Amino acid sequence: MSGRADSDTDPEIAGPETAVEQDDPAEPPEQDDAEDRPEGARRARWTAVGTGAALTLAGLAAALLRLTGSAPALAPAAYAAGAAVCAAAAVLGSRGRTRRALWLLIGGAMVMAVGDQFD
Repeated sequence: MSGRADSDTDPEIAGPETAVEQDDPAEPPEQDDAEDRPEGARRARWTAVGTGAALTLAGLAAALLRLTGSAPALAPAAYAAGAAVCAAAAVLGSRGRTRRALWLLIGGAMVMAVGDQFD
């Protein structure tokens, strides 16, 4: 055989002082995680409200501009409908339904983009 005489093939057994603690799935999360959760939820609510309000104002402004121009009637209607969907998303976001608000924001922006195609 071509092995070294001083090599050891047995794995070392770690003592209790060097054992790595494993997370138990039944244990509640640590205090640090619990402190970050309210701040993240608050930030998500404010982001949903701010984005919804901004897209609502942009949609209403675009609807008014298209209404005064020579665009077909379907274009301002699409912008107004998209603005209404984004306003609903802002309301849902303020109540903590941020996931639904995100999908409504996406839908409202898509409706406004379709309105832009009618121009």
